[in-house]
Amino acid sequence: MVSDDDVPVAAQNKATRVFVLRARAAPTTGRDLLAEVGQQAHTEILAHTLMNALFVAQSHRPDVAVHLVLESSPDYSRTLSFDSNDLRDLGGFYEQALLGKIAHALDASAGMGKEERRQVEPGISVRTLSYEKLVQELACDHPLFVLDRKGTPIRGKTFTGNPCFLLTDHLPMPKKSLHSLERLGAEKISVGPVMLFASQCVVLIHNELDQDNV
Repeated sequence: MVSDDDVPVAAQNKATRVFVLRARAAPTTGRDLLAEVGQQAHTEILAHTLMNALFVAQSHRPDVAVHLVLESSPDYSRTLSFDSNDLRDLGGFYEQALLGKIAHALDASAGMGKEERRQVEPGISVRTLSYEKLVQELACDHPLFVLDRKGTPIRGKTFTGNPCFLLTDHLPMPKKSLHSLERLGAEKISVGPVMLFASQCVVLIHNELDQDNV
């Protein structure tokens, strides 16, 4: 594993579309993560979101980055980053394979200090980085959009630059965090009036942006 702690996320990630999933209840060891599949932490959401962000029929999407931030930790949050341009073999696009990759990346982070980074394999890295710090870094190069049912409808909206979409698992974003995102210029957008899973929101976001590229 190669450490390149001094390279900021914004410099590492030149992707056209960026998705950040905040998983507040997700544990940060591989064993505990797998044990929580279908349980209260609902760690399967991580795999579903990763699947829908990266894959299309018979292929994968280029120029997409996904950051999974797992926060139920005795020491530091873990930010797992997946770059679709550099990924080699995820072992399949089914839930078990993707959860295995996530668990492997978590296990690779054992013993890391605060805000360190390790390259786990091509296209996959792990950082002991908080959600707040990650978003601050991404805000340097990406316009931020946070999913909110009361936000601006995504349909018909034109996105410029390299948009970064901020999602959560089954636990809502804390109000304090929303205020912090507003200070960073994050805009609230809505994919519809019904509360959806993060993985479903990703599909709808991709579809809207795909229309602009036709």
